[in-house]
Amino acid sequence: MSATTINVLIADDHTIVREGLVAVISEQSDMRVVGQAASGKEAVQLALCMRPDIILMDLRMPEMNGIQAIQAIRDDWARARIVVLTTYDGDEDIYQALQAGASAYLLKDIPRAELFETIRAVHAGHKRIPPEVAAKLAERLSAPELTARELDVLRLIVDGQSNREIGNTLHITEGTVKFHVNNILSKLGVQDRTQVVTEALRRGIVHL
Repeated sequence: MSATTINVLIADDHTIVREGLVAVISEQSDMRVVGQAASGKEAVQLALCMRPDIILMDLRMPEMNGIQAIQAIRDDWARARIVVLTTYDGDEDIYQALQAGASAYLLKDIPRAELFETIRAVHAGHKRIPPEVAAKLAERLSAPELTARELDVLRLIVDGQSNREIGNTLHITEGTVKFHVNNILSKLGVQDRTQVVTEALRRGIVHL
């Protein structure tokens, strides 16, 4: 063990992923895993109790997703250093995670060396965004923003509701729904509802 050991908390709902991360991190002389969380809620509890140097956070977890967990941790502990480690590379996922306070965003197919380098860099106070992630973030920042009501409509489109059903759900007229749908089509750069669903899921704007 080195003079300065980086204490790491792993938050991922897949046991095999946590075990794999524990194994590879434990090989590093300057790192040790001090805790494991299987849900977003547990991640928040352990992070605020243990105050680890680095939190490795997945995005899709039960009870509370990774972005909600990042927000909850940072609301209570502004200096928390969080590295997102996920399979999700949608530009909206990336944007929301960094907005919530993550210091780095990594995909799970990265080489081990890049993971270790990122942990050390974030521990030293730096941010790390790989080029492919930065490109998607730039795409998100240049895209038109959906309004809160358009997001409501979009989620219901993804749920398979018709314009009439959406109107009933949101207590608005069918004509107003059509207006929002047309705006969504334009902002996402697609032609029909099927493409809307595909694009919203691809970018991480909505999740199933």
